[in-house]
Amino acid sequence: MGNRGMEDLIPLVNKLQDAFSYIGQACNLDLPQIAVVGGQSAGKSSVLENFVGRDFLPRGSGIVTRRPLVLQLISATAEWAEFLHCKGKKFTDFDEVRQEIEAETDRAVGANKGISPIPINLRVYSPHVLNLTLIDLPGITKVPVGDQPVDIEQQIRDMIMQFITRESCLILAVTPANSDLANSDALKLAKDVDPQGLRTIGVITKLDLMDEGTDAREVLENKLLPLRRGYIGVVNRSQKDIDGKKDIKAALEAERKFFLSHPAYRHVAEKMGTPRLQRVLNEQLTNHIRDTLPAFRSKLQSQLLALDKEAEEYRGYRPDDPSRKTKQLLQMVQQFSVDFEKRIEGSGDQVDTVELSGGAKINRIFHERFPFELVKMECDEKEMRREISYAIKNIHGIRTGLFTPDMAFEAIVKKQVMQLKGPCVKCVDMVIQELINTVRQCSNKLECFPMLQEETERIVTTHIRDREGRAKDQVLLLIDIQLSYINTNHEDFIGFANAQQRTSQSNKSQSSAVNQVIRKGWLTINNISIMKGGAKEYWFVLTAESLSWFKDDEEKEKKYMLPLDNLKVRDVEKSFLSSKHIFCIFNTESRNVYKDNRTLELACDSQEDVDSWKSSLLRAGVYPEKVMAVESESTAATENFSMDPQLERKVETIRNLVDSYMAIVNKCIRDLMPKTIMHLMINNVKDFINAELLAQLYSAGDQNTLMDESQEQAQRRDEVLRTHQALKEALAIIGDISTTTFTVPMPPPVDNSWVGGAGGRSRSPPSSPTSSRRMSSGQRPAPRGAPPPPNRPGPLGPFNNTAESPQAPSRPNRAPPSIPSRRPPPSPTRQAPP
Repeated sequence: MGNRGMEDLIPLVNKLQDAFSYIGQACNLDLPQIAVVGGQSAGKSSVLENFVGRDFLPRGSGIVTRRPLVLQLISATAEWAEFLHCKGKKFTDFDEVRQEIEAETDRAVGANKGISPIPINLRVYSPHVLNLTLIDLPGITKVPVGDQPVDIEQQIRDMIMQFITRESCLILAVTPANSDLANSDALKLAKDVDPQGLRTIGVITKLDLMDEGTDAREVLENKLLPLRRGYIGVVNRSQKDIDGKKDIKAALEAERKFFLSHPAYRHVAEKMGTPRLQRVLNEQLTNHIRDTLPAFRSKLQSQLLALDKEAEEYRGYRPDDPSRKTKQLLQMVQQFSVDFEKRIEGSGDQVDTVELSGGAKINRIFHERFPFELVKMECDEKEMRREISYAIKNIHGIRTGLFTPDMAFEAIVKKQVMQLKGPCVKCVDMVIQELINTVRQCSNKLECFPMLQEETERIVTTHIRDREGRAKDQVLLLIDIQLSYINTNHEDFIGFANAQQRTSQSNKSQSSAVNQVIRKGWLTINNISIMKGGAKEYWFVLTAESLSWFKDDEEKEKKYMLPLDNLKVRDVEKSFLSSKHIFCIFNTESRNVYKDNRTLELACDSQEDVDSWKSSLLRAGVYPEKVMAVESESTAATENFSMDPQLERKVETIRNLVDSYMAIVNKCIRDLMPKTIMHLMINNVKDFINAELLAQLYSAGDQNTLMDESQEQAQRRDEVLRTHQALKEALAIIGDISTTTFTVPMPPPVDNSWVGGAGGRSRSPPSSPTSSRRMSSGQRPAPRGAPPPPNRPGPLGPFNNTAESPQAPSRPNRAPPSIPSRRPPPSPTRQAPP
């Protein structure tokens, strides 16, 4: 016999879980657990069996639950049971299930009365259940028996609390009708973890065992000792029925007859009994599922939207179709070409927000790294003047020259121009490396076809390397062209007469660039002592005149401002334990740069950031330090010759002429280098990919082999299609659940302060203090035909507003002989506590 109250939900939830099981995902509806809590011999196990619809728990004189039984109900087409400790063994006879529970309990705690918190895990597969978890817990006891420990009550309490503290655990607080309800241990435990009574249902058992002439009518109507969700009365099988193998179906029929025939309960018979308990639990499960559905639906819809485009591409896909392979090869090559061009030319889609790449990085090489490399080749001023003086003297030879020799100018200029070859070749190398990185990034979209990806990378990279030689030859040719003819008639060349005047004008123009912000960014000052806080990160602002740093990028609290006069930059070797890259700023006159520090060490996260900051400092006039050869330094120190005024004027003139002409050459090279590289390499590679890559791929081998997809791609395609279909089915099922079920509102709060109390004493409603101590305290059934009292709705609804619910407004109660003096006079109207 199954739980018919749940069978409307079973097909829908099963379809939902089947849809997710098909794709190997979990359907996380988190259905509640149902824990049955009560004292020993309160009828907990019988309630559980009635709910499941199977007789499978241990029974007999003195047999009690001594280990938690975690019962997982799983919907299936057939009916069998399986234990976690006997995994793989199916039990189809539920008598054997009972015997295995007894044997497993004895193995863990012995044949005496010992208990254990280690649960027995039992799975019952049945077509009549919904997927949820039921827990049969040991009964609460006060006095240890057998080999039970002295603190048996606390141990059982802790064991029960492990389960009922979970928010999704529904608590069935089971109390026998012939015991003191106000001191019910089950209700006390439930109130500790559920003070608002949102998930506690009172279950009254053994109604058929009450003394003759007594009843629990007011308790079941939730007027006396109320709970928010009220009480449900049940009648379980007696020990005689169990021994006589009375099945649960017959027991449920007998229960129904009891409530219909009893004069105190017949008006609420439809709200009593195990079927009613099943319906209430079903309502709770339905409410929980419906509350979970909105967030669950939103999650599924977002996943479905993300897969729509990919699933559409895979639908009708045939991996071995030759025409499909040809078409897809064309599409892949075209997509590769588009991606490469977007990365070089720039695009709004698929923007990398982590680092520079592609065209942006090449632009940085052209306009930051390459100019920086050019400046690094400049000679020290003293060294330059010394070379010019040697050139002048060597040209005059034994004679004393009267005029400034132009051959000295050409010699120095050619030497400076020759040094440009190194930075130019390095610029080509950096661009090539970035092109190769861009090709690899674009080919990542081809990873579903490993052979195609590998062959594409090989062909394009080979072409880039081929163009490398031509680009370098052309760059070196540019330098040779500059060396072939020194054009002193250039319109920007100052000439001999204007050398000094133009120099002063350029100095003035340089000094006019004040307060121009060149760069901002975060840097770490690395050489702050540990006593002063160690390395710290600040917001730096570089202008044409100074380097300032602030506490943060709001630039409100300035920490320091460093003038750029007489400053230079040099590299600092990276420490073994540090992950940062360091450079330092120092004063050429050996003065302190920052407080007591001769140098200011600044740290960046990458070498690229270091080079970028050094380029920015270069624009501000802070040049890198020149490492002079030891021999030249010693030579300069030993000779340390002095120049006569005439020679000094000649040196100054040639120096100005060299500066003027090299500015022209540098300007020309800085303009031609990006154009040369763009024409011979970048544009050429783009044209090659657009026009020749496909032909190269066809000539490289069999196209069918190239288009063999990887195993991962095949798995990915199948997974996407399965997931997409399962998501659509799940959303449809959720719609069915939303339209075929309804939410039962939570009953209003009641005053449950009567639960608990020190010393076992509890506050009772004033209307009947005796009844709160014992439900069998002389209550008499209501006479037939008596008018009903005013409606008093409780958590189970208003029971007294129909003709089928007669109830006496007040009636004299006959006190039992044991407590004759404690019955107060009857009250004309009896109000439920607020």
